[in-house]
Amino acid sequence: MNLNTKLKNGIKYLPLVAMGLIFTSCQPEELGEGNGLIADNLNADFTITEVSEANNTYTLSANNSYITSSWDLGKGAGFSSGSSSAEVFFPDAGTYTVQHKVTGIGGVAAISSQTVNVATSDPVAGNIVKGGKFEDASAHNEWTVLNISGSGAGWTFNEGSATIVASGFNQQGIYQPIEVIANKTYTIDMIVSGDGNNDTWFEVFASTVEPVQWNDYGNNIVMGLNTWGGCGTGAFNGILSSVGCVDNSYSSSRSNEVTFDTSGTIYLVIKCGGGQTSGITISNVEMRGSN
Repeated sequence: MNLNTKLKNGIKYLPLVAMGLIFTSCQPEELGEGNGLIADNLNADFTITEVSEANNTYTLSANNSYITSSWDLGKGAGFSSGSSSAEVFFPDAGTYTVQHKVTGIGGVAAISSQTVNVATSDPVAGNIVKGGKFEDASAHNEWTVLNISGSGAGWTFNEGSATIVASGFNQQGIYQPIEVIANKTYTIDMIVSGDGNNDTWFEVFASTVEPVQWNDYGNNIVMGLNTWGGCGTGAFNGILSSVGCVDNSYSSSRSNEVTFDTSGTIYLVIKCGGGQTSGITISNVEMRGSN
């Protein structure tokens, strides 16, 4: 190689080396040190204003706007995406911790929370199931165990939930009486979860027929899970009206709404059994009326 070739090669690569030095000198040692990729002044604060003309209804308004804004209404459903403001309805009396989460540049998030105290349940949409959250012994006592099989199936009441385990195609239920108004539409739902089951049925009934100990129950099914019908086999966690696959006998369709011809006492019955039911857990059992 002659001298001219060496010089040309040297000149050719010199600018690239220089550029590399320039780029290196501009790179911060730590991510977020002056590169503008991470926000450091997020403010998720918000205000809560009661809507005077609507029962148990509140307007949530964020003080600032960011790339994303999501709300957790303290009802157990977690955060859901939304806008910087929202109108929310709390049909049931109780204390709710409302949280607002915002996300800025770089994916950094900030969360602010406030408490909403709802003094009385809405007379129309309030939950008429007693002990539906299974939060303590008094809530557990609102339910009566319906013995169907002699053994092989059993409900366990937990703090905040109830769980049924079954084997050998045995079954057991829980139930409670509820007062309803004629021709009023009611919606029934609950959160269900499990890790997968075989040969399992999980059924919810709303009927005027009173359960009898040591007898099966099958009057007026509203919704449920059924491994033969294609649900409840793999892991699941969600609202029964969404993850279930059993038709409503009142409408012969997939629906969680019921009406009754006469006012009086009906029985909400939750029954489960199977050949290999490793465990189905329920929480937040609700039955709500509508206008």
